[in-house]
Amino acid sequence: MGKNLFVSACIFFISALGPFFIPAFASEPNALIFKKQPEIQQIKPKKPVKIKLKRLANGTYTWDLTGVDIQEIIRIDRQLREQLK
Repeated sequence: MGKNLFVSACIFFISALGPFFIPAFASEPNALIFKKQPEIQQIKPKKPVKIKLKRLANGTYTWDLTGVDIQEIIRIDRQLREQLK
C-alpha cells in the first residue's frame, strides 16, 4: 500500500511540475533548429540506364539500352563494347 502511494505521489508531482521545467530546456542555445533548404529539395536522383542483355545462338551478345541521360547511355554502351569483345 505504501509503495503504491509513493509511486502515485511521484507521478502527480512530475505531471504537475513538468510544464514549468519544459520551457527552461526549450530555451537552450544548443537546441535543435530545423530549417528548410530549398536547394536540397530540388535535388532529384538520376534515373539509371536499363540494360537488356541478350545472347544470340552463335554466342555473340546484343543489348538494348534505355534511359533519360544520353551521355550516360553512350558511356555504358562504350563500356559494354569494351568488356564483351
